[in-house]
Amino acid sequence: MNIHAIKAIYYFEMARWWRTILQSIISPVVSTALYFVVFGAAIGQRIESVEGVSYAAFIVPGLIMLSLLQQSLSNASFGIYFPKFAGTIYEILSAPISHIETVIAFVGAAATKSIVLALIILATATLFADIRIDHPVWMVVFLILTAVTFSMIGFIIGIWAEGFEKLQLVPLLIVTPLAFLGGTFYSISMLPPVWQTVTLFNPVVYLVSGFRWSFYGVSDVDVGISLAMTLLFLAIALAVVVWIFRTGYRLRA
Repeated sequence: MNIHAIKAIYYFEMARWWRTILQSIISPVVSTALYFVVFGAAIGQRIESVEGVSYAAFIVPGLIMLSLLQQSLSNASFGIYFPKFAGTIYEILSAPISHIETVIAFVGAAATKSIVLALIILATATLFADIRIDHPVWMVVFLILTAVTFSMIGFIIGIWAEGFEKLQLVPLLIVTPLAFLGGTFYSISMLPPVWQTVTLFNPVVYLVSGFRWSFYGVSDVDVGISLAMTLLFLAIALAVVVWIFRTGYRLRA
C-alpha cells in the first residue's frame, strides 16, 4: 500500500476544499438553516409531532442526509473530473499508485468533507430543535457508509461526465428529487397505502430511515433492511469502479 501517494492526493483534495470554504461549508450550512426556519418553524407550527417526535427535530436527520448526499456527490465528482479536464489524470494513472489506492484517496477525501459538513449541520441544528441521539454508534456507521457510498457514486459520475454541465445532471435531476421524495421532511406512513409501496422503490428512503432511527428510534423501514440496502448500494458502486479501472472507461481515451 503506497501510503505516501494516498496522503498526497488526500491532502491536495482537502487543501482545495479549504481554499473554497465559502462555497464548500458556509453556503450549505446557510441553506440548511433556511430549511430549518421554513420547515421547522413555519410548518412545524401546524404539525406538532411525527411519531412522537417534534416536527422540527424529526426533519433534522433528513436534512443532514440531504446535505450529505449532495456534498458527497459534488465533492467526489469534481475531484476526479478536474484532473481529467486539466489532463493531469494521466500523471496519476502512470504514477506508482494502484487503482485501489487512487479510489481510497479521492473517495476518502470526498467522504471526509461530507462528514465534516454533516457534523457542522448537526451542531447548527441544535440551535433550532431539541435533538437527541439514541444510538450514536449506529449514527456514525450510517453517516460513514452513506458518505463513502455516495462519494464513490460521485467518483463514477466524475469519470463519466464529459463536461461540467454533466457533473450536475445526475445530482440535480435524479438524486435531489429522490432525496426530497425519500422521507426527508415527512414519514412515508403519512402517505396513502399505494404511495407508501411506490416510495419503497426509492433507495434514499432506506438511508434516511436508518439514519433517523439512530436519532430517535423510529423508522419507516426496519433498520436491518436499511443497513443491508446501504451496504448493497456500496457494493454496486464498488463493482462499477472496479469495472471502470479494468476497462479504462473514459480514462485512457
